[in-house]
Amino acid sequence: MTAAPERPLGDMDPVTFRRAGHELVEWVAQYLAESDHYPILPRLRPGEIRAALPDEAPEEGEPIEAILADFERAIVPGLTHWNHPGFFGYFAISASGPGVLAELLAAALNQQAMLWRTSPAATELEEVVLGWLRSLLRLPPVFEGVIYDTASISSLHALAAAREASVPEIRVRGLPGRDLPPLRVYCSEEAHSSIDKAVMLLGLGQNGLLRIPVDAAFRMRPEALADAVRADRARGVRPVAVVATVGTTSTTSVDPVPAVADICEAERVWLHIDAAYGGPAAMVPDCEWIFDGVARADSVVVNPHKWLFTPFDLSACYCRRMDAVRAAFALTPDYLQTREHGAARNLMDTGIQLGRRFRALKLWFVLRYFGAAGVRRRLADHIQLARRFAAWVDADPDFERLAPVPLSVVCFRAHPRALGDEPRRIDSDGDSVLDALNTELLDRVNASGEVFLSHTRIGNRVALRLAIGHLRTTEVHVARAWVLLRAALHELLTCQNDLA
Repeated sequence: MTAAPERPLGDMDPVTFRRAGHELVEWVAQYLAESDHYPILPRLRPGEIRAALPDEAPEEGEPIEAILADFERAIVPGLTHWNHPGFFGYFAISASGPGVLAELLAAALNQQAMLWRTSPAATELEEVVLGWLRSLLRLPPVFEGVIYDTASISSLHALAAAREASVPEIRVRGLPGRDLPPLRVYCSEEAHSSIDKAVMLLGLGQNGLLRIPVDAAFRMRPEALADAVRADRARGVRPVAVVATVGTTSTTSVDPVPAVADICEAERVWLHIDAAYGGPAAMVPDCEWIFDGVARADSVVVNPHKWLFTPFDLSACYCRRMDAVRAAFALTPDYLQTREHGAARNLMDTGIQLGRRFRALKLWFVLRYFGAAGVRRRLADHIQLARRFAAWVDADPDFERLAPVPLSVVCFRAHPRALGDEPRRIDSDGDSVLDALNTELLDRVNASGEVFLSHTRIGNRVALRLAIGHLRTTEVHVARAWVLLRAALHELLTCQNDLA
């Protein structure tokens, strides 16, 4: 058997790259146009993808045609299609066409924007495009922006800056062995779990986070926050920061930021706003109210990869006290000293990460291609679709809504009239009958492959969540979800009656 000729050293040759590139662009274009042809959830068991792939890397290189064929054979069947217009779980996200093209360019350019010198374009474009977004959100210029990967990291950095501002010399002396009082961060019962993780990582411990009760609309109760801060101070606990949320994960509730800001200003406590999901809605007429008081915060996070059609990942963190962020993280060894030091902004000074991807490019593409008006129209359409779905739920005697719908997420559950007013009825396994029914309903609908919904718990009740946020979602897809829900519920109730 004749051995294959050795490839020359170096990269893929331009002819092969061009041919494969054209083929991939055609595949991506078709995928984006026809993503609804795939079942949203892969119909596989754990381990099947792994079993379809070799245990070791090939000794010799393989043709790109073979790699692309294996991509279709082994990888695509294991994808969860977040780009499907029927994806209504968690927070729906979009990889828009202009964003995908920008990702291709960013990968090709391979910028490492740790210093201004290592990529002036990536450094300064980030400043420009975050300035555009800041203006669209009606935040004042005093807020300096920086791009991280996710809201978890944005909030971690913001709370690290809050700790730096609250505890003298924390950067040099640390926490252990010091004569410090217990430190406290406050958030609502509905705040994201990333706040818990940030507090843990910052050395404050889980006991350093106090969750404040919420009202009937799942918003932080300002009077409870004020009482908690006063009680902590009386016990010798030092308040470090308060986290208010604009668009909570379970219900998309919006905390009363103006009242919370009043408390933070009076108590001289850092205010961080988690607007990772809900922030973009502040651009929409009639929704500006969700950002009332946000300009009084110390830091704000908004995720364009959630509801601004930007491919994952890109989180924008704004801070009016970026000096505290730099005080917490800036560290320049000799080998990274440059003549521009002090005259230019170095992104490495604003976080734990040294290397920085050219993420700003895709947000720049997205905002330019759709324009502010185009973005607003699409967001407004999503909000209207959610309200339409909520109206269908409200009108159906076999379903009930479990939370207000301030943005584009509807929380609801099946509560068939045949079960009467027995929300706490328990089955033979000790489970709530309604919880079990809704869990089975969710599984049946998601098994269709046509739509995907996620769940949460609201008031200790299983709730189904329909989250609208995908660029290609229309009323047709929302209506199909409703048809599937009603049909699956009918089948379940019929089956139960047959067994009775």
